[in-house]
Amino acid sequence: TLLFLFLALAFVVLIWTSPYRRERIFGFMDPWSDAFGKGYQLSHALIAFGRGEWFGVGLGGSIEKLFYLPEAHTDFVFAVLAEELGLLGVVGVLAVIVLFGLLVQRAFAIGRQALLLERAYGGLVAQGIGIWIGVQAFINMGVNMGLLPTKGLTLPLMSFGGSGILANCVALAILLRVDYENRALMRGAPV
Repeated sequence: TLLFLFLALAFVVLIWTSPYRRERIFGFMDPWSDAFGKGYQLSHALIAFGRGEWFGVGLGGSIEKLFYLPEAHTDFVFAVLAEELGLLGVVGVLAVIVLFGLLVQRAFAIGRQALLLERAYGGLVAQGIGIWIGVQAFINMGVNMGLLPTKGLTLPLMSFGGSGILANCVALAILLRVDYENRALMRGAPV
């Protein structure tokens, strides 16, 4: 507990002594105070969520992605999805959150199974992939919903970008390989 107290105090000191950090935190806490400056990205992401309401404005009907929301194809693709499909739409916001939760849960299940089969490396890799994708998705969704300050992380498997999608696909391929080896060992086949 002393370590956490020290870290919290260190973060407060780092933020308070640096004007740009302080302004960024204040901009995050009240994006509407400077909606055309520090709070521009967050305010437009929140507008996109608000426009989407329950069932969205329709696929391709987003206004915010048309030069209002910066980096709408990468950092704020979740806000565009919320505007177009809504909270409960066909593949709306809740469905995306549930699917990411299932992906992380499955990665942990594969890792746990590998550990039970005494394959520690594969188990830890699978669980690490689950943590990686889960934390990245949580941070991106949190930024889009205004729960976290803007970070610039993409939404795994959904945001535009060659290297990000490639890294995520390679990670999922490794996860599938660990699952394949688990199943082969349970059938008694050599791996």
